[in-house]
Amino acid sequence: MTHFPTGTQRQFAPSRRIRTALTATSAALALFAYSAPAWAQTIDQNTPSGSPLSPGSNTTQGQSSSSQSQNQNTTSTPTPSTVYEPISVDRSGSGRDTVGNSQNSGVRTNDGLLDTEAMRLRQPVKPGEFESWARDVTGRNLKRFGSDLLLPGSRDFATPATSTIPPDYALNVGDTVSIALTGSMEGSVDAEIDRDGKIFLPNVGSVSLVGVRYRDLRDRIASAIGRKYRGYDVSVSLTKLRGVRVYVTGFAAHPGAYSVNSLSTLVNAILQAGGPAAGGSFRSAKLYRNGQEVADFDLYQLLRDGDRSHDPLLQNEDVIFIPAVGRQVAVIGSVNEEAIYEVRQGESLADTLRIAGGPTNLADDSRLILYRLSDQDSVGSRQIERAAASNFATEAGDIIQILPQGSLARPLERQQAIVRIEGEVNKPGNYYVAPNTPLAEVVAMAGGLTPRAYVYGTRFSRETVRAQQRRGFLDAVDQMEMALAAAPLTGNGLGDQTQRQAQVASAKAFLDQLRKKEPDGRLVLDVTPVDAALPNNLLVENNDRIVIPPRVETVGVFGAVYRPASFIVGNGKAIRVRDYVEQAGGVIRGADRGNIFVVRANGSVLTRKRGAMSAQVLPGDTIFVPIRTENYSLLAKIRDISQVVAQFGIAALAIAAIN
Repeated sequence: MTHFPTGTQRQFAPSRRIRTALTATSAALALFAYSAPAWAQTIDQNTPSGSPLSPGSNTTQGQSSSSQSQNQNTTSTPTPSTVYEPISVDRSGSGRDTVGNSQNSGVRTNDGLLDTEAMRLRQPVKPGEFESWARDVTGRNLKRFGSDLLLPGSRDFATPATSTIPPDYALNVGDTVSIALTGSMEGSVDAEIDRDGKIFLPNVGSVSLVGVRYRDLRDRIASAIGRKYRGYDVSVSLTKLRGVRVYVTGFAAHPGAYSVNSLSTLVNAILQAGGPAAGGSFRSAKLYRNGQEVADFDLYQLLRDGDRSHDPLLQNEDVIFIPAVGRQVAVIGSVNEEAIYEVRQGESLADTLRIAGGPTNLADDSRLILYRLSDQDSVGSRQIERAAASNFATEAGDIIQILPQGSLARPLERQQAIVRIEGEVNKPGNYYVAPNTPLAEVVAMAGGLTPRAYVYGTRFSRETVRAQQRRGFLDAVDQMEMALAAAPLTGNGLGDQTQRQAQVASAKAFLDQLRKKEPDGRLVLDVTPVDAALPNNLLVENNDRIVIPPRVETVGVFGAVYRPASFIVGNGKAIRVRDYVEQAGGVIRGADRGNIFVVRANGSVLTRKRGAMSAQVLPGDTIFVPIRTENYSLLAKIRDISQVVAQFGIAALAIAAIN
């Protein structure tokens, strides 16, 4: 909906088509509502003159029969659908008492609020002193439990349901009743209950409805009409509810006078007022009527238990008082909802944990840690058995911590392990082994190695190593990102300003891709190309994965060479790395000869500075020749790394970053 500044009015001129439609509609309505009295909002044009809904008729039931026979084929006007109007909030004390009668100026929102007032209500409640203190002490951004219910997106909860009216709803002045007749008489009318608590029906008279329950409304109307008419059916509904003025006082976020729907409850009014302020209580909201306290509602009943059975309906001139906040405590650790909670007198630590949703499945069920203000100078903190928590009363300022249990790393000597071994073994599979089981024993359980097993190329992956690699990899990416932000963008050989900006954008996009890469957790085993067995003293861990490949007789040459390819290793000949580079056509003009490196089959890396070009090639080696750049700024190196990743993958990426 479009909003306009307060005190202005939107001006527009309807088009010719709209003016034509409005003229036709006005003419139709004039023919339809012939000489309708002021109290009749809708009435059937063919209503017999003797109908109690017919205006100005003094005929009896018998005189209306002929008129009914002449119109028995006509279609009656349907009963209007129920529409509840939005309720405005009046904090000035001079607003409206009933729905639709506003005395405030300015543009209103869908909630019926003044635009500036709606902005004020949508602002979150500022944290109190205890919230700030708990955040500083615990290092956690703790909120008051229940504050999420008061967010702007949750304010729809303040509007009562509009589809169903409770059977016990008592009618009062300002409610609008819709009455429809079918059968021997047809017609419909909307009538508002006047200040005397009555509605007036022609030929019937006044009908008192004040205090009548909604479930008895139809019988009351039918009984009144039945004193003069027979052979009809009557249906009734409420099309508009009266407004109720209430006062929200005390420690509310926005105290004041509010006009709410007659179906509104105490909770609805509190939420309309923005809920309790930082110094207001969630555990007590008192309702006063005619100077007497009639209800004391605990909002935790609704927030934690979903119970609104004690949430009373409001009446005109009710006063809602929110007292000052009670004792506040913080609950942290392995609980279902870390937050700041308000506790009542006599509630124990166990009661507070229940309000916090209880411990999680990973929590230590045996104990809790209590930090108490009175213990700071002496004890500091104390450990309490969970079974005895109900014997300790909660005090103001307590911090209750539940320690995690299931997420603790256990010693390896007490860990059962599931090890996956596959490849060149006689019985590949998953094996469940006892703690401290050596790798050689797992290989024996798998039936031993096959004759084609290439032990030097074994791929040994471990979850704990992968997690460690992941942390180190992300730290390296963070350093690259910081260096990129601090790198000078002038004199780096990357072209003009537009090109430099494009390079920076590409580098940032590439770093984002790096963050999504996952290391494989591979361990480089201490084996030689001629070894025929895996290390015997290596203890396995849970979720270890071992892949033993067959012996390969190829070596790959990739990167800045004329013809990247894989070549068969010479028959026992000691051929060096540079020989295979020459077999690939040699390096191209743009090659970086000084940074050629070799990735061995066991995962180790040999760089040119360590004699890679003169080293003997081993089966399964991969030789990579990077591209030379004219400058060595950070942006140029990141550009080279992206080319490496495109051809080779994350292993070569790590080596190129080191170089």
